[in-house]
Amino acid sequence: MQAKNLTGGQELLCINTEKVYDWIINEASFDLTLGDFDLPLGPTGDPIECDDIVNVSCTVEPAEVDPIEIAGRVNQELVVDGTMLTLQLVNIRKNFTVTVFVELVPELGGGLVEVGEVDFTRCEQVLLCAPEGTDVDVTYTDLDCFICNFTCEENGTETDTLDDVTVSVRLCQSIQSTFDVTLEIVADFCEPRDQLPIPPCPAPMMPPQCPVLFPNGDDGTNG
Repeated sequence: MQAKNLTGGQELLCINTEKVYDWIINEASFDLTLGDFDLPLGPTGDPIECDDIVNVSCTVEPAEVDPIEIAGRVNQELVVDGTMLTLQLVNIRKNFTVTVFVELVPELGGGLVEVGEVDFTRCEQVLLCAPEGTDVDVTYTDLDCFICNFTCEENGTETDTLDDVTVSVRLCQSIQSTFDVTLEIVADFCEPRDQLPIPPCPAPMMPPQCPVLFPNGDDGTNG
């Protein structure tokens, strides 16, 4: 009887899901000034020098531990379309890791060599319908960085260093406030798709022949 119910027809269902209280797309950009990176060893085993560098690049990733933290929320009253609303001013703390690389001259292989990593934190405030009890979820739809400026210091017999490295970070993020709910809905049960047939074994194939060449086309009338 249960199997029959799965073959079609709507039923009253009780499901667990998330209700989205609010949802915004937010873009942000900021600059970081880093410095005092000792240049590492190159592919030859010798320390990299300033003259060995063609360019400096970077990558940025969310921190492995606590990439997003909600640092608090405060009720904020404001008028929207003539209606007084109580929203929440949400404080979001975001933790990142920036990795800096140097690109070497072709004589050294032209590859990228990691110089160092730096952890940093940025905070922002957003207005959401996010009362206490809701979760605030932040998802990065784009996260990138580039090196705007840098200085390479030649230190003679000491290791050369990268100083005043300006990293420009740009991020696009989806921010939602959600709450787990149990819903009663009328819906159809999903059904599995039809199974695709396995192709049959192919028939034996004869290689292409050369009848013009061999036999030579003599049908016996010339003999």
